Amino acid sequence: MVKKIDHIGIAVRSIKEALPFYQDVLQLHLEGIEEVESEKVRVAFLKIGESKLELLEPIHTDSPIAIFIEKRGEGIHHIALAVDSIEQRLEDMKVNGIRMINEKAKTGAGGSQIAFIHPKSTKGILFELCEKRKQED
Repeated sequence: MVKKIDHIGIAVRSIKEALPFYQDVLQLHLEGIEEVESEKVRVAFLKIGESKLELLEPIHTDSPIAIFIEKRGEGIHHIALAVDSIEQRLEDMKVNGIRMINEKAKTGAGGSQIAFIHPKSTKGILFELCEKRKQED
């Protein structure tokens, strides 16, 4: 079952340049910045109600975020859906014939287990399934 929108991923060229808008204008609280080497990005999480905004800055020219920005410019990249059991949701996707980018969960920011649903199965929207580590629930 999907519990909530965990976060909305926003591709940016530079977190440093983007943060003043989110912190000073929108007055959102920066929870932290970390690098996710497996995804070749630096991420900044900003709290907004029960959800977060995730700023995604490419740290390599061949990262999916760098490619996204090159093709489409900065902007909304994905919507992450919080789930209780990512393994169960991946099985549900398989049973329902949903195309996945990730057939198996992998570790994302904050140690979450993540998997992306292919936009060809969602009418063009990139969704991320996200299961938080148990101590963060």
